[in-house]
Amino acid sequence: MSGDVPELQTAAGASNEATLAARDRDFLRTAAGAPAGAGLFTGEQLRALAHGLVQRLLPWLLPLLLLVAWQAASSFGWLSTRVLPAPSEVVTAAWNLAASGELWTHVRISAARAFLGLAIGGGLGLALGLLTGSVRTAETLLDSSFQMLRNIPALALIPLVILWFGIDETAKLFLIAISVFFPIYLNTFHGIRNVDPGLVEMGRTYGLSRWQLYRQVILPGALSSILVGLRFSLGLMWVILIVAETISAQSGIGYLTMNAREFLQTDVVLVGILLYAVLGKLADVFARGLEHWWLRWHPGYQNAA
Repeated sequence: MSGDVPELQTAAGASNEATLAARDRDFLRTAAGAPAGAGLFTGEQLRALAHGLVQRLLPWLLPLLLLVAWQAASSFGWLSTRVLPAPSEVVTAAWNLAASGELWTHVRISAARAFLGLAIGGGLGLALGLLTGSVRTAETLLDSSFQMLRNIPALALIPLVILWFGIDETAKLFLIAISVFFPIYLNTFHGIRNVDPGLVEMGRTYGLSRWQLYRQVILPGALSSILVGLRFSLGLMWVILIVAETISAQSGIGYLTMNAREFLQTDVVLVGILLYAVLGKLADVFARGLEHWWLRWHPGYQNAA
């Protein structure tokens, strides 16, 4: 009886592997549009899978080609490493910084600055956009002033901001907040104003109260525009953070980059620049995820990839 145990275990393992393989096949068939448990892939399903794979990989083709060309130019000596280090050297510098823990400290501090500024400026932009978009008197009082302020570049305010707040954290948060305020404010205002009047009238016909009408018709109708403003703000947030962290910062990705410049560490400078690009891309992916989640009822987002 004891000699049958290994055979039983082997048979059970084989059965589990067969079950997992069947589950994987069902998953792939379902992804290709075929019902689970159906037969082998048809040619049409394989073409659909290949097309989907190509569509997902295609946006990364150009960056990959640029990296290969960059590495080749450095390896063959066509590009001086003092001017632009090879990608392999940049990866090595990033690995060393990550292994020492220095990289994560600066990323954490920069991310905290960026999202705190976004919360302050974006929150004010959302609140005031809802107010001026919903109340005509508030629009008359406030909107013209906001439009004048909007045309002042945030970078032009740096000397005044330093005089007001010095060079500590408040100055950096102010610059980020003022930059992200206007995209969210403008898109919220226009989102509220562009809600279909027919839907509002229908809500009134069904007896919705003013709050119910606002919450169930006007806000969902404006949400698409508000999220576009959020995507703009997330992009601006990282751009202004780069500038803000060059104002006598003692920590953050900007400090890491400026400090590396002092010591002619070009590879670390590139690590800092690429970090901003990666964080900006992640923020954009997050905003698009919010769009697809909150607007899943919208026909324009139901068939989007």
